[in-house]
Parts: sequence; structure tokens; C-alpha cells
Amino acid sequence: MALPNREDAQRLLEQHVRDEYQRHHALMVATAMAGYAAQLGEDPERWYVTGLLHDLDFEQHPATHPAESLRWFREWGYPEEVIHAVEAHAYGYNGFATLPRTRLAAALLACDEICGIFYAYRKLNPVPYGQMKASSIRKKLKEPAFAAKVDRSTIYRGCEHLGVTVDAHVDHLIRFLAALP
Repeated sequence: MALPNREDAQRLLEQHVRDEYQRHHALMVATAMAGYAAQLGEDPERWYVTGLLHDLDFEQHPATHPAESLRWFREWGYPEEVIHAVEAHAYGYNGFATLPRTRLAAALLACDEICGIFYAYRKLNPVPYGQMKASSIRKKLKEPAFAAKVDRSTIYRGCEHLGVTVDAHVDHLIRFLAALP
């Protein structure tokens, strides 16, 4: 089954996602996913593309997300592992109750919401992601009022399924996201 390369996935993202924040979020998740893939001996290309496209339908179909993406991905012949990861990242939303069965799915679940914490922190403290202090991110993660729309429970669930502590996860993401502008 085919999965687009990074360039084709980027074009697909630009075709379906107009909002600059959503595009940046997709890039953050893709970058974090590629970092985990390299660390775990997985395919960074597959993990990056999965992260880049995980919210492809969110802007146009927020009330049913990711149902439309899942339909598209099946029509486009994407690998079942990618489809499962995108479905599992929506655990607890819009009627989705699929838990991650693969490391790809667990990593997506762990990385998606926490990227919102990193983004919000950067808005308040405009430092490069790679120069953020892990203790500051951990503190913000514990403050429910900070980036209040970020579902912390999915971050914890993803870390548990991935087999990484939240503290280590924060450390990894600072390192992985350092490549971003």
C-alpha cells in the first residue's frame, strides 16, 4: 500500500489545511514522530508523513474528525498501520474508542496534544523549541488553565502505551523539535 513521500504529503496538507496554526501543528507532530522513529529504529519517513497528515480533515470536519481522513486514507490505499494510528489518536473524541496497538499509534497519541503545550509555551516565551527548559514545560503540563484545550489525559495515555515517562517524553520533544524554526 502506498503512502505519499514528504513532499507529496506537504502538498496534500496545503490543499486541505489553510490555517497556519494547524499547518504548524502538523509540522510539529511530524517532526516529533520522525524523531521517535529514528530513536526506536522505525521508518522516519512513514512516521513523519503520519504525523503530518494526522489532522488532515480537522479544519473542514471538526465535529467528525478523523472520520473523513480515515475514509480518504482507505480510498488512497494508505497502510493499515497509518490508518490505525490516525484513528487511535482520536481516542475519546467524536465517538472514537480505538486504543493504540502499535508504536506508531502510541507515538502519535503521545505527541499530538503535547505539541499544543509546546506551541502555547512558545507564544508566551518566544525561544526556539530546542532551547526550552524541560522543567518549564513539565510545570505548564501540570497547570490545567495553561493551554486549557489540550487534553493531558491523551498525552499520559500515549506515553503509557509508548513505554516512556512524561518527563522523558518532554526531554525527547525538546530535542526532536529543535530542528524547527
